[in-house]
Amino acid sequence: MSRPRLVGRLGAARVSVVSAPPGSGKTVLLRSWIGQPGVAGRAAWVPAGRGERDPQRFWLSVLAALRQTAMGTALVREVTAAPDLDGWVITERLLADLAPLDDRLWLVVDDVHELGPDALAQLELLIMRAPGGLRFVLATRHDVRLGLHRLRLEGELAEIREPELRFTTAEAEELFAAAGVDLPDPALLVERTEGWAAGLRLAALSLAGHPDPGRLAAEFSGAERTVAEYLLAEVLDRQGGPVRRLLLRTSVLERVSGELAGLLTGESGGERVLQDLEAANAFVVALDTGRSWFRYHHLFADLLQLELRRTAPDEVAGLHRAAAGWLAGHGYSVEAVRHAQAAQDWEFAARVLADNWPGLYLDGQAATVHGLLAGFPAEQLVADAELAGVAAGGELVGGSLEAAERYLGLAERAPVPAGRAGQAQLLLGMVRLLLARQRGDRPAVAEQARRLQALAEAPEAAQAGLGEELRALALISLGSIEFWAARLEEAGRHLEQGVALARRIGRPYLEFTGLAYQAAVGFFRSFALAAERSRQAAELAERHGWAGEPAAGLANVLAARVLIWQGRLEEAEPWMQRAERTLRAETDPAAGLVIRTIRGVLELVRGRDADALAAFQAADRLAGRLAEPSYMVPVNRSYLVQTLARLGETERAELFLAALADQDHDKAQMRISLAALRLAQDNPHAAVAVLAPVLDGSAPRAWPAWLAQAFLLEAIARDALGDPPAAAGALERALDLAEPDGLLTEFLLHPAPGLLQRHARHGTAHAALIADILSLLAGRKLAPPPAGPTPLEALSGSELRVLRYLPTNLSGPEIAGELYVSHNTVRTHMSHLYAKLGTHTRAEAVARARALGLLAPSPLRGQATHPG
Repeated sequence: MSRPRLVGRLGAARVSVVSAPPGSGKTVLLRSWIGQPGVAGRAAWVPAGRGERDPQRFWLSVLAALRQTAMGTALVREVTAAPDLDGWVITERLLADLAPLDDRLWLVVDDVHELGPDALAQLELLIMRAPGGLRFVLATRHDVRLGLHRLRLEGELAEIREPELRFTTAEAEELFAAAGVDLPDPALLVERTEGWAAGLRLAALSLAGHPDPGRLAAEFSGAERTVAEYLLAEVLDRQGGPVRRLLLRTSVLERVSGELAGLLTGESGGERVLQDLEAANAFVVALDTGRSWFRYHHLFADLLQLELRRTAPDEVAGLHRAAAGWLAGHGYSVEAVRHAQAAQDWEFAARVLADNWPGLYLDGQAATVHGLLAGFPAEQLVADAELAGVAAGGELVGGSLEAAERYLGLAERAPVPAGRAGQAQLLLGMVRLLLARQRGDRPAVAEQARRLQALAEAPEAAQAGLGEELRALALISLGSIEFWAARLEEAGRHLEQGVALARRIGRPYLEFTGLAYQAAVGFFRSFALAAERSRQAAELAERHGWAGEPAAGLANVLAARVLIWQGRLEEAEPWMQRAERTLRAETDPAAGLVIRTIRGVLELVRGRDADALAAFQAADRLAGRLAEPSYMVPVNRSYLVQTLARLGETERAELFLAALADQDHDKAQMRISLAALRLAQDNPHAAVAVLAPVLDGSAPRAWPAWLAQAFLLEAIARDALGDPPAAAGALERALDLAEPDGLLTEFLLHPAPGLLQRHARHGTAHAALIADILSLLAGRKLAPPPAGPTPLEALSGSELRVLRYLPTNLSGPEIAGELYVSHNTVRTHMSHLYAKLGTHTRAEAVARARALGLLAPSPLRGQATHPG
């Protein structure tokens, strides 16, 4: 293969160096470069070969290779071997011969690492004093002393090292295609071989003609015969006894340090050996800039482990046991558990895991723990209270709530090892709290949070350094469960305290979880606030690898929800898909319910009513798994009824409503769905009657958008009854409520283009919003909101709530009435808003807030005030 991405980098600088382990494709790369037009005939190839033993022979090879080039024939004098011929003399003579060189000539030296000290010093002299037309291309298995650091500083050195020589997936596909191998997933083999050229070529030879190349590729390892033979001959057999012993005995480790190598070998100097092996490109990779931790190439590790099992099978378990003890004592609990399991030391593995589970969970490593649990025999998981408790916590991540409850019951009945009652109580307290939270059981969460905060004062918590962490977990758990119960003030207060504490003590996972729920609470106050909290949570998730966590799903679905409600459906879809990838309905039904519901709304707005109905029905099934209904249950059921009405299945809708409990019928969302059903049945009188308690505030509601939907349905019903003034008043009120956050979804779910057009012609404060709605109804897209600078100072939640009402026609006292605060409070917040936004009037504040993205944009602003 020519590999043009690398070939083009050779020969341009004064010196080009290719440094990589054996089998990395150095020689093939050099030959591809030499064959290029403009290089062929101008490059002298010299294999260093036996230069270490015979420098004279090396220099005679250099002279012979140069003389074979067109320019070298005329310039370089022939030299005959003689006993007293000195390499220094040859070098000086060669420099004199090449002094007249005025065209480009390359000297290519392969296997430079084979040269001895004298030959290297002579080559360095040639490089440093060579005429400008002579350039060098050097290939070596490891760095050699050639004084190249000076050229590096001068920008005269081009280097290609092992990471750059690794094959990409595209290059591997080309290699396999040339060998007649068709792999369904070449990336798997590229990852396994780490792009090592020889490994891929040997794999291609093994796979050619195999009836199931995909399966063989998945099982390919360094223990495969051809790979093992190559690595034995080229690497392992070249090492001395002590180095070979270190490599074999430390092969049981995922990573190794000098101290750990000393423990397993009983010898000192391990760090120096590992550093030398890494410098020699001997398939040893440094993991940190200080070069104190190392790992072995995947295939090399496979070979070493195979050789260890062959030569010292009885020592393997002891090596794992020794490694487990050292790693546990140095705070590497996950690796310690894995090695204890490999040694089948179940008691030690259980103790380490139980001791460290609280900290692992609080660090966002619950999924890692779930994987560790799979390494225990089933009977071991119920052998003592602590491990059974950890198993319960593991089921909360990747199993089911029912299995978690079973393990928790076993843990509460199982014996507790002597002297560990306090640790077991702390562990089980955390699991009980998490189980209650995921069950949606608010009273149980409150009780377990109270107990956990008491445990935070216990000596065991202090000893583990978890006192503040437990308080933060309790606060965030309280906030999350209060959110699902629509107790937004309490939720916001607890979440604010919990996130602040998590941030102060440096627990980003708790901060991330709290931010996701703060975004959820913020959705009911301001889309801008929700978007900001979602962004912060998403950034933490991306930074720490938590994109698959349920809290990330909540943040993503909230971002999608904002975009859907603003009519930006295409932008919402990727966020929705990210949320769905985190869906764990068996362990987190509340989050699953909201994800399914918002998917249903997205499909409903798109006009895919059957898909929407399936999503709402799936969400309703999850509602039955909650200990207490969340606020999303009636929301989902409201949309389910509306979807049935849109599908013309009014009888099914009636039956569904009839099956609900009496107290559910009076909720605002269910009254809204019943009104939509009555309108679908051409009964506007009944729709008006059903909506009356929603409009006068006697029916409980948690979000102004539901009131906007109620006023829209009221307008549609009044219009059908031939009452234009009442219809106009209701419609203007719906627009008042929709304008602050740019709520468009309700107008798309209940389209009334004629009513909107008449309303715009007869005067409204929301002409631009109506234009947006009519554009979406006509199938046109809205422009994305413009980016803008940040406000002079961050707005508080109360200020954001007031800001949402500024684009409406509501007066200060009317806004106060909507927010249930005094007029003076509203005036104070408005004064603060003007100062923070750098404005002086209400209109300026609205314009500035739109530019900042704090209010929904009006993309058609500046066009005709009357649509159509």
